[in-house]
Amino acid sequence: MSGITTTLRALHDGERDLEHALLAAAARHRAEHEFHHVALDIARWSREHAARLADAGRDHGLDLSGPRDNPASAALTALREKASEALGRRPETGLLLLHDLRDLHLAAARNSLHWEMLAQAAQATRDQGLLALVSSCHPQTLRQMRWTNTMIKVLSPQLLTSV
Repeated sequence: MSGITTTLRALHDGERDLEHALLAAAARHRAEHEFHHVALDIARWSREHAARLADAGRDHGLDLSGPRDNPASAALTALREKASEALGRRPETGLLLLHDLRDLHLAAARNSLHWEMLAQAAQATRDQGLLALVSSCHPQTLRQMRWTNTMIKVLSPQLLTSV
């Protein structure tokens, strides 16, 4: 396995993990409508990135297809939604939201670093297909990072001083 295929696999897994984490956090924080809806929207970017990375992987002899969701996933999602409704807007949920935002930011940052490594490898090997993929997807990952960072900046003062 080459460094490029290793990076493609790591980034594909990272995008799938970020999508899953965004969807889970959106379900946990249903009462925070702005967070909930934006998280669902930007989870779609990670899903699209993973699909495009799977296509690129095939060009490099890598099979990144396969099911992501397991049967327990639907039951867990329903349980998270019920817990979110029961908790509502209690102070503890604010701290959980900050915790989730931190984890989402770190996951997006990890993906951003992989996108950067892939861009450098694509430039070194003059792989125009990979370079186009990075140029298209990496800016959205950077936007995911900026969104989580902005949400942390906006929410931290109120949530951390009111608990």
